[in-house]
Amino acid sequence: MLRGLTIQDMLIIDRLELEFQPGLNVLTGETGAGKSILLDCLGFVLGWRGRAELVRTGAARGEVTADFDLPPNHKVFEILDEADVPHEGELILRRTNAPDGRKTAFINDRRCSGDLLKSVSETLIEMHGQHDDRGLLNVNGHRRLLDDFAQVEGQKQACKSAWSGLRSARKALEAHRAQSAALAEEEDFLRHAAKELSDLAPEPGEADKLDAQRRLMQSAERIRDDMTNAAQVLGGEGAEGALLDGQRWLEGAASKLDDGLLDGALNSVSRAMNELAEAQQAVDGVVQSLAFDASELEQVEERLFTMRGLARKHDVVPDALADLAVSFQARLDLLDNSAGDLDGLQAAVDEAQANYDAAAKALTAARTEAAGRLDKAMAAELAPLKMERAVFATDVTPSDPGPDGVDAVAFRVATNPGAPAGPLNKIASGGELSRFLLALKVCLTGHQSGLTLIFDEIDRGVGGATADAVGRRLASLGQGGQVLVVTHSPQVAALGDAHWTVSKEVRDGATFSQVTRLSDGQRSEEIARMLSGDRVTDAAIAAANALIQAD
Repeated sequence: MLRGLTIQDMLIIDRLELEFQPGLNVLTGETGAGKSILLDCLGFVLGWRGRAELVRTGAARGEVTADFDLPPNHKVFEILDEADVPHEGELILRRTNAPDGRKTAFINDRRCSGDLLKSVSETLIEMHGQHDDRGLLNVNGHRRLLDDFAQVEGQKQACKSAWSGLRSARKALEAHRAQSAALAEEEDFLRHAAKELSDLAPEPGEADKLDAQRRLMQSAERIRDDMTNAAQVLGGEGAEGALLDGQRWLEGAASKLDDGLLDGALNSVSRAMNELAEAQQAVDGVVQSLAFDASELEQVEERLFTMRGLARKHDVVPDALADLAVSFQARLDLLDNSAGDLDGLQAAVDEAQANYDAAAKALTAARTEAAGRLDKAMAAELAPLKMERAVFATDVTPSDPGPDGVDAVAFRVATNPGAPAGPLNKIASGGELSRFLLALKVCLTGHQSGLTLIFDEIDRGVGGATADAVGRRLASLGQGGQVLVVTHSPQVAALGDAHWTVSKEVRDGATFSQVTRLSDGQRSEEIARMLSGDRVTDAAIAAANALIQAD
């Protein structure tokens, strides 16, 4: 609930501190005393649209602070957690306004955006009056109001989930159709290109290998001459023959010497012979590898040039041809299998459609049942408000499918039997409209608690027993939370749990508005004033006390 409201230097208020109570809080005062200013200041700290110029003349800035006492599981704390605003179970809203129009908002002394402030305030307070356009008179919000009354969150979530599944299935089907159509348009190209690459069968890295092989073949003649000369030098007529001669001479000398003086030399020569043999073997291998004919070079060049040509044609590097061939074949497989895939995707859409239809049907049934209960509840509420002949109807009609089902909801009324039904704000007069809105709010908030509701002269145009019935409905709403009502009706004021009066005074030539919490005796005098006017008589006091005691 709204626990406290502090206003400083706003309009004609210099300093005002209010501590509201649970239940029904009534604000009374003569016309023009400043009751609307109080609501303007409250709307300002909540981030609602209002007057552009709010700062009191001559003040450096205006400021309004609202302090709320909320249960630990209140929805607002989820919003604060998501916005990373510390709270520790408390909520204090503060908003300042500079003379140049600049506004700054704070939540628990943490500066916040206007959007966050509005999101928070929407969970805290609802305001209703004859010109209510924030919910009850806005047909766009009637479905949400009926859903809250019906408590169909489970059915709505199932419908949203089914709608999401249906959208995903349709999206997949449309994407497949678009892809198949695009592939069909380039089918001839794909088949030709895939066959070209399939016939070529390129491998990763093959182009570089072919290029190296080509260069080797082109220079093979000169290399082969060098290798032949090397083989001759290393062979029997060259190094090998010289080493053999040296080995024989060393062996002959060693046989004539004692103690193996030449063993080391002979071992070295033996190792040299082995190394020389390995060198000769390597040279012979290279010579053999360089043995090719001119047709081989032509074949290598033809394949290399073909690969390079296809790479240019498809605007890729030669090494990417292998992957490109796989890609082309995959696209052809998609095209060839598209009919079967299309059947599967269409079946998925049909199944998702059936799931959505079932979820939407269940939601429609729940709304239709709740609409009947709401209409009966409204009939019961309208009778004490002297509108027993009026008819309230909740129309649930087909609408375009969406995540919230296939229903449109509208509240319609007929104020007299046989009269055509129509929208609330088109059919009902001012006083009737007030009572319709009050009855509707009583019905819609029957399962809720912890609400702070503000009614701005919702009892205008009614009096006597009807005004008493209005007051009792307001009091019943206050039993589950907190109600603030601005009223000119003594019957309503007499039912309040707490009573404030708004008045003006002139100080030093300036006009100021002040709000005073009334004691029991002061309350009787104020209600007597509301009954009799400026001249409060003993009879008016007695009548006021009678109204209060009737409560």
